[in-house]
Amino acid sequence: MIDIKRIRTEPELVKENIRKKFKEDKLYLVDEAAELDIRLREAITEADGLRSRRNTISKQIGALIGQGKKEEAQQVKKEVAEIGPKLSGLEKLEEELSAQLKERMMQIPNIIDESVPLGKDDSENVEVKRYGQAVVPDFEIPYHVDIMEDLAGIDLESARKISGNGFYFLVGEVARLHSAVLSYARDFMIDKGFTYCIPPFMIRSSVVSGVMSFAEMENMMYKIEGEDLYLIGTSEHSMIGKFIDNILKPEDLPHAMTSYSPCFRKEVGAHGIEERGVYRIHQFEKQEMIVVCQPEDSPAWFEKLWGYTVECFRSLDIPVRALECCSGDLADLKVKSIDVEAWSPRQQKYFEVGSCSNLGDAQARRLGIRIKGDKGNYFAHTLNNTVVAPPRMLIAFLENNLLPSGSVKIPTPLRPYMGGAEVIERKR
Repeated sequence: MIDIKRIRTEPELVKENIRKKFKEDKLYLVDEAAELDIRLREAITEADGLRSRRNTISKQIGALIGQGKKEEAQQVKKEVAEIGPKLSGLEKLEEELSAQLKERMMQIPNIIDESVPLGKDDSENVEVKRYGQAVVPDFEIPYHVDIMEDLAGIDLESARKISGNGFYFLVGEVARLHSAVLSYARDFMIDKGFTYCIPPFMIRSSVVSGVMSFAEMENMMYKIEGEDLYLIGTSEHSMIGKFIDNILKPEDLPHAMTSYSPCFRKEVGAHGIEERGVYRIHQFEKQEMIVVCQPEDSPAWFEKLWGYTVECFRSLDIPVRALECCSGDLADLKVKSIDVEAWSPRQQKYFEVGSCSNLGDAQARRLGIRIKGDKGNYFAHTLNNTVVAPPRMLIAFLENNLLPSGSVKIPTPLRPYMGGAEVIERKR
C-alpha cells in the first residue's frame, strides 16, 4: 500500500506507475481514492470542529450554573444536544469513508523501482547473469518422477488415493535427500548470520491482507472453515506478521531471519496442478530468507539475498541464472524482484526455483511496522527470498547430479546430511 500523500501530491506519478505495470484497469482507483480522501478529511475537520464547539459550550454551561443563570444554562444545553446527533453521523461517515479509501488503496500497485525493465508479462523478463556451465549430458535424462521411481523414492498413486492430485509420498533415500537439502539450506543461512525460525503455519486474515494482495490471497490461500485462520503459502507470511504493530529500535536492525515451513497453495490459475510430477503441487516445504531493515538499506539487502540463493545452488553443482522480473510480472506490493532459475538438462532450459523480492514499505504500511525516529516514527522495508523449496528444487538436483547408471551423486557439502553417502543408488 502506497502513502496517501502520493495520491494527494503526485497522482500522475501513481497513474504512470500503473501504466508501467500494464494495469490500466486500475487507473480509476487513483481518482476514487483522491475523492474519498478529500471527503474523509472534510468529515474529520467538521467533526473536530463540533467536538471543539461542544467542549467550549460545556465550559460555558458550568460557568453559567456557577453564576446562578440556570435558564441561560438550559438554553446552551439545547445546543449541546443538537451537536450529538450531528457528531454521531459524521463519525459514522468517517468510518465508512475510511473503509472505502482503504479498499482502494489496497488495490493500487506499489511504486516500482526505476531500474525495473518494462514489459507486459514474464515473457519479457530480463536475464541478469548465468552461473555455472549448463551441460547437456551424452545420456538421456528421464522425467523427474521416473528418476525418483528408479530410486524407489516416490509414491504418487497412494497420495492420489488419500489426497488427490498435487500431493505425494517421498520415500527412503529421496525423502532423506529432501530433508537433507532443507537442513543444509538452514545451516547455509545460519552461517550467513541469519537467525533460524520456525513460525506458525496458520495466520489470521489481518496478517494475510497485510502481506499480499487480494488477488494473490484468493488464488493461493486455504481458509480454515469456521475460524479466522489461513494456511500459509510461505513462511514469509508469518515472519513479516511477527512484527505487526511493532515500533522497532534502529539499533536492533536489520532483522535477518531464515525460516522453515510447510507451504500450502491452491495453485489456482493457468498453470494448474500436475497429475504426474512434483513441480506444481498443493503442499511443499521451503527454507526462506526474510529481512526487515532501514529503508535506505533495502537495495543492498536485495542484492545480497538473491546472491545467497545462487551461492547455495552452485555449492550443490546446480547451474542457475538470475532473471529480473519486468514491470508487468511484478505483484502489486513489489518494488523489484529477481527470480533464480535452475538448469534442466532434460528440458534444456531454465526453470524457476526461487524468487527474491523487495517490497519497500508496502507490507510495513499495511501491518503497522514502524521504526522509532528522532523526528517521528517511519515505516520499515521488508524483503523475502527463497533459499530452497523442495521438491521443486529436487528436480534440479536430481537432473544435474544424475549418473549414467541412474544413480545420483551427492555433492560434498550435502554428504554429512546424508550419513556420509556419496551416491544414492538406483533401485529399479
